[in-house]
Amino acid sequence: MTLQPLLRHPSLRPTDEWWKAAVVYQVYPRSFADSNGDGIGDIRGIINRLDHLENLGIDVVWLSPVYTSPQDDNGYDISDYYAVDPTFGTLEDLDELIAAMHARGMKLVMDLVVNHTSDEHAWFQESRASRTSAKRDWYIWRDPRTSQEHEAGNEPNNWGSFFSGSAWELDEGTGQYFLHLFSRKQPDLNWDNPEVRAAIYKMMNWWLDRGIDGFRMDVISFISKHPGLPDGPVENGTTWGNGIPFYGSGPHVHEYLQEMHREVFRGRETELMTVGEMVDATPELARLYTDPDRKELDMVFHFEHVGLDHGPGGKFTRKALDLVEVKRSFARWQEALADVGWNSLYWNNHDQPRVVSRFGNDTGYWYESATALATVLHLMRGTPYIYQGEELGMTNMPFEGIEDFRDLESLNYYYEALTGNDGSEAAAELLAGIATGGRDNARTPVQWDATPNAGFTTGDPWIPVNPNHLWLNAAAQRTDPGSVFSWYRSLVRLRHEEPVVIDGRFTLLCPEDPQLFVYTRTSETTSLMVLANCSTTPRALNLQLARELAMRWVSAEVLLHNHPEKSWDRQELRPWEVVVLRRSA
Repeated sequence: MTLQPLLRHPSLRPTDEWWKAAVVYQVYPRSFADSNGDGIGDIRGIINRLDHLENLGIDVVWLSPVYTSPQDDNGYDISDYYAVDPTFGTLEDLDELIAAMHARGMKLVMDLVVNHTSDEHAWFQESRASRTSAKRDWYIWRDPRTSQEHEAGNEPNNWGSFFSGSAWELDEGTGQYFLHLFSRKQPDLNWDNPEVRAAIYKMMNWWLDRGIDGFRMDVISFISKHPGLPDGPVENGTTWGNGIPFYGSGPHVHEYLQEMHREVFRGRETELMTVGEMVDATPELARLYTDPDRKELDMVFHFEHVGLDHGPGGKFTRKALDLVEVKRSFARWQEALADVGWNSLYWNNHDQPRVVSRFGNDTGYWYESATALATVLHLMRGTPYIYQGEELGMTNMPFEGIEDFRDLESLNYYYEALTGNDGSEAAAELLAGIATGGRDNARTPVQWDATPNAGFTTGDPWIPVNPNHLWLNAAAQRTDPGSVFSWYRSLVRLRHEEPVVIDGRFTLLCPEDPQLFVYTRTSETTSLMVLANCSTTPRALNLQLARELAMRWVSAEVLLHNHPEKSWDRQELRPWEVVVLRRSA
């Protein structure tokens, strides 16, 4: 059987809320497709693979940064917002990508990284030149705590960096520290300076005038810091304080986002999509950020559900996933944004390990768990995001040594934690932690085919290719109706064709069941039921659910079933079995 390309669909939302019916696909350009054989993905590589995205049925591509950058944090350290880094191509290549996507009915959303810049940006170079520089106040500079400028522990406050160590770096030339919540090469901008905000809005308008269709805003809730920059609490025996209470959703963040809307988005709402990444977001905050009457953002990325398996030492230590906690988290967000605002739905992105390895079973039930996890996510209320390779069921990488890693966060953590811990046992434990929780799992090249380097490049890839590309690849799945890729196509089609997926009321069933993820979506005319066994053991349905299926859902249509060769047993679900039913309401 040959799969036919999905037809571009008329939007179910021909208004400024078109993105509610859309499916977004994230491209991490460094790892997507290399067109020139240098081992690094590029814009022309994306152009060459647009057929894949069109065949999947994608509406929007979120493109991770391609701006000029020293690549300290793989492009999230920008040195020129108006230029494309030669690593990825040229501005003309990007114009061609925009035109090619628009010709196919797809939109392009660019990553916007404006909490910080690179320390090689001209703004920062001028800012650090002297204490009296015209741009000194464009960044956050502070004196040491005491006159002993070079003593350890003399930073302006105790905040820790997300990439290990202090969030402050001493500038020897001027004797002051600058704030960097991430790498020391990523100094934070001072959004309290109106000149900074005006320069950012000018740049954003320049990109929109060039034809892009919106922004995904990196750590945008961090842009407003509390006055005084007080010390943060020291938790779990860590060295550095947690500053998030003093820069997460700070005192002026809503004011600045509303100003951004007035200066950049007003008059363009029907064309654009905006989403903000927010580490600190709660459902209550998300209602404020995404309430259309407040004119801030269309949706936010929160981190609640992807932190539920973190151990006592954070992301590089793990605990067993509790499905009841996962369901409780999703239901909380579904209910909080049911009448105001909108959800982003995701398992994967460039910062998260592969979901089939993390929350699923990538050995005995690879196909079943990849499709079950995809289904319970995509059919909730919100806009779903697919991260490159997720539609193939790509897995975590079997890293063998520290030399296999490229991510700054993982490397900094490893070497800092290894200090004072002699012996191979400590090193092995640290390596196991970053192999499980590190961001490089998401950054191995997309597996296009079974040829050397998975068809990603003809050169030496910048990061190793997963050896399972010999069987797990796009070429093997594209025309196979029983593939993970085909399942994702079905989920995309269902969102495009069933208004209940966008508008229907969400109701969680069996909330305390440790294996079953079951919910309904209900509108005035249609109801869907999603039933998934998220475990490796069979699970009998409880009496109440079995009775509901036997009475109200007895004649329901089976829309999706990931064990199609076997009939569905209405009394029990097999390991990682998922079924989607539809009936008239």
